[in-house]
Amino acid sequence: MLSANISLANKTILVSGAAGFIGAALVQQLLRSIEPICIVGIDNLNDYYDPGIKQYRLRQISQCAASKPGSQWHFFQESISEAHALQQIFKRFKPSLVFNLAAQAGVRHSIKHPEAYIDSNIVGFFNVLEACRYNAVEHLLYASSSSVYGCNTKLPYATEDPVDHPVSLYAATKKSNELMAHAYAKLYAIPCTGLRFFTVYGPGGRPDMAYYSFTDKLLKGECISIFNYGNCQRDFTYIDDIVESLCRIAACAPKKSLGPDALPQAPYRLYNIGNNSPVMLLEFIKTLHEELIQASLLPPGHKLQDQQILLPMQPGDVPVTYADTQPLERDFGFKPSTTLKTGLHKFVQWYKEYYKL
Repeated sequence: MLSANISLANKTILVSGAAGFIGAALVQQLLRSIEPICIVGIDNLNDYYDPGIKQYRLRQISQCAASKPGSQWHFFQESISEAHALQQIFKRFKPSLVFNLAAQAGVRHSIKHPEAYIDSNIVGFFNVLEACRYNAVEHLLYASSSSVYGCNTKLPYATEDPVDHPVSLYAATKKSNELMAHAYAKLYAIPCTGLRFFTVYGPGGRPDMAYYSFTDKLLKGECISIFNYGNCQRDFTYIDDIVESLCRIAACAPKKSLGPDALPQAPYRLYNIGNNSPVMLLEFIKTLHEELIQASLLPPGHKLQDQQILLPMQPGDVPVTYADTQPLERDFGFKPSTTLKTGLHKFVQWYKEYYKL
């Protein structure tokens, strides 16, 4: 296992995408587990999905911060694509650690709105790298994605596998982030860790994700579209496991060292963050359906097949995602392990409470 070389206590930590699903969960966990700490959140609160959920997450963070008087929470409604605003925040707070979780998400959305992905995922990430370059950041952690594996057929996906054939612009921007981060790590000795997330789900999640939109439609009596005739497999990873991984990795920055040529080596790592247990989409929907009935959101005897439409694969989708998490286990003694039934149960209970059903 790796030894921690950074203490998060008494540090200023910047989290971009702080009102997003992963960002908000991370901020709350940092506030709960480390005191004192100063967290600076940035989010543009765009309307890609319901901004009301982002405001809800910010209220949750504020409540958590209020219970920790020794710590600080600062939030700025800014976009990382605005270089001057980002530079001013870095100049004012001088963060020691940076979690770049801001990004335009969604594979299918990238087909219709490619400009949003270049603006946020390329220009925005470049701005973050530049800000880290001039502010002596101890560790930059940034969100990549399992989508970089494209149509690779070797399973499970390992970070050493070639990822040169993306099948969506979203995937291409995430691969670009990895290359950009490596270049900055090499040129400016910025310790960087990239995190390839696999299908994150759980309470307070994104309404555009399948489990959330399926719930919406089933409760409204609408049909759900199931692509690849339900034969897709996804490595569903529960939000708490994602956050635990982030917190462990944050304290272990890649070390700066010299290579055999006496030149600095890039202090750079990549990890898969997945459940290492892919589930067939039809099985996933069946489990969600059972939880909705158990929570009395659907009536006993509700027939799922009456609300299903089986369709062929969509452009940009891949048939399977499956994470090799051995490096995560080796370096940090941790492996995401929340079962799908447990995770969906907690999501359904949250959904019922959030929408007051």
